[in-house]
Amino acid sequence: MNSLALRLLKTYVLLLAGLFGVFVFLGNLMDYGSNEQFVKHVLSMDTTFEGNALMWRAITNPILHTIGYWVLIVAEGIFGLLAILGAYQMFKNRKASGAIFNASKKFGFYAFIIGFSVWFLGFIVIGSEWFAMWQSPIWNGKQTAMDITEVWIGFAILLALKDEDLKEN
Repeated sequence: MNSLALRLLKTYVLLLAGLFGVFVFLGNLMDYGSNEQFVKHVLSMDTTFEGNALMWRAITNPILHTIGYWVLIVAEGIFGLLAILGAYQMFKNRKASGAIFNASKKFGFYAFIIGFSVWFLGFIVIGSEWFAMWQSPIWNGKQTAMDITEVWIGFAILLALKDEDLKEN
């Protein structure tokens, strides 16, 4: 299938991903304290299972909590901006040749590299597994991060589908 509608769908899902990233970024700034507590508790591992043999991994330094939180905030903001920029580029080139439209997807691919880094690497690999976030009944974002990662996988696959030149009907 080679249609303008498919190009618009790809553009739209990238825009939605970008809006999500911007809203997460803004939410972290507007409700800084609540979200900072999440990072603090995950890194401190203070709500994991009692007697946890992994407690040597805990980071209890407030400065490191702040640095970690700001790394997340900035990465989420960059993710959102790249995705929106990518959607703009794709929309601008929606009627262009397949080669030009495919080239306009690059910001979307960069966005998803950052998105996978934040939600899969950051929250699932590091947060859930290294800092045992999965053990916490309160500060556990593993399933939410997995859900987001699964959506990004679908969006990235859709984006990666090669577009040929549009056929005139």
